[in-house]
Amino acid sequence: MSYLLDANVFIQAKNLHYGLDFCPAFWDWLIESNVAGQVFSIEKVADEINAGADELTDWARSDGNRLFLKPDAAVAARFGEVTNWVMSQQYEPSAINTFLQVADFYLIAHALASGYIVVTHEVPANSTRRIKIPNVCIGIGIRFMTPYEMLRREHASFILGHQS
Repeated sequence: MSYLLDANVFIQAKNLHYGLDFCPAFWDWLIESNVAGQVFSIEKVADEINAGADELTDWARSDGNRLFLKPDAAVAARFGEVTNWVMSQQYEPSAINTFLQVADFYLIAHALASGYIVVTHEVPANSTRRIKIPNVCIGIGIRFMTPYEMLRREHASFILGHQS
């Protein structure tokens, strides 16, 4: 299985459970899983991270740089499908305009083009004012899960000290 991570996975990890200063194993796992072809994100997510100008930005630029995929022709070919689904729903025009300009739109198109599982902290919601990633995933038929589900599925293990 290959995963595509939303910006909130990185940001919440840094701010809460997996701070770069006290849980480097999480960040190492991301890099190792990327090298193994399992964990990715997208260039637009990197742009959001880089706007933060903090230790996460430094990590993304130095260690996580290969993690972030650029859109290609296969991704661009899916923009219409994502746009059509969003436009066919009952979202407010401002929600649609915002969604079509942010990383979430590109994340969904990437997942659709390559069969990735989307990883996000977002949960489905019945709001017409904001388009949530899980709602689009459900509507288009893309699998999604939380970062914790991904870590459990992949048997990630962050152990202190050396194992014998």
